[in-house]
Amino acid sequence: MAKRRESAVYVISVAAELAGVHPQTLRVYERKGLLRPQRTTGNTRRYSAEDIQRLRRIQDLTQSEGVNLAGAKMVLELEEQLDRMRRDLTRMAARMEQLEENVARDMRRMAEEVSQIVPAREHRSLGELWSQYRRTTHSTDRRPIEMGPAVEE
Repeated sequence: MAKRRESAVYVISVAAELAGVHPQTLRVYERKGLLRPQRTTGNTRRYSAEDIQRLRRIQDLTQSEGVNLAGAKMVLELEEQLDRMRRDLTRMAARMEQLEENVARDMRRMAEEVSQIVPAREHRSLGELWSQYRRTTHSTDRRPIEMGPAVEE
């Protein structure tokens, strides 16, 4: 909002001239809710370059496209909504990409961890497994022990 106030520098006569309309037209557009210029402390209207672009779009809709002011207001609101939705979609797509990267990284990490699990199914008891595990592994080569149902053969 502060950025818009800094750039709202055109008085009504200059804004009307830039947009190619009469100053009274700008007042009508404001009353109809098509335009919301900034106001100075003395309540003087100030228009920004964005307001001038909006004025030109209103003129295009009403003059070239034959849309009435109520229709122009609706079109402008829908265009703004579409712009917001596009920005949201872009943000969501970037977030989705980040989440997919995180899942792929986690899947690789889990696959590495799974490859280090020692199966316990061929042993009769945990004590037997533990004894064999202690005898056959070096202290630096210890891996987690997989627990699962005993396999009867």
